[in-house]
Amino acid sequence: MAASSSSRLVRVVGRSLFSGLCNNPDGLVRSTHEMKCSHLLQQQRTFIQMRTNLKVVDNSGAKRVMCIQALKGKKGARLGDTIVCSVKEAQPGGKVKKGDVHYGVVVRAAMPRGRCDGSEVKFDDNAVVLINKHGEPIGTRVFGPVPHELRKKKHVKILSLAEHIA
Repeated sequence: MAASSSSRLVRVVGRSLFSGLCNNPDGLVRSTHEMKCSHLLQQQRTFIQMRTNLKVVDNSGAKRVMCIQALKGKKGARLGDTIVCSVKEAQPGGKVKKGDVHYGVVVRAAMPRGRCDGSEVKFDDNAVVLINKHGEPIGTRVFGPVPHELRKKKHVKILSLAEHIA
């Protein structure tokens, strides 16, 4: 992983019989008091929905965007889904300006997503790559790790621009 990347990828491989009951990644059985306390310390991760702030990880000029609408599903967007977003912070002299409305592809999400091999992938932050109406990225570089699930969603151009594929 690159040193400039502030996002961390967490993969959980394998589960025991009791891990579904206690929501514990190491699979050990805990008492109900410990389970209640651990749920208070952990923040519940949900879908990317309306008014969610996301970090922009390309060089299009935007720094932060807010989700206006998730284009797939009623609950919200997950990894690889397309959203409509409004630019909230932008660099001066960039390709996009503050207040512009663009499409974006979610490339990192804090909500865990299961993979076919039984592992889970989740990130520390929510991040997006801005695209145009034709689905092509506005920027020419993508920073940080990008999951390989984007290949199934037909975002191969974003994968080719990424510096690290998780």
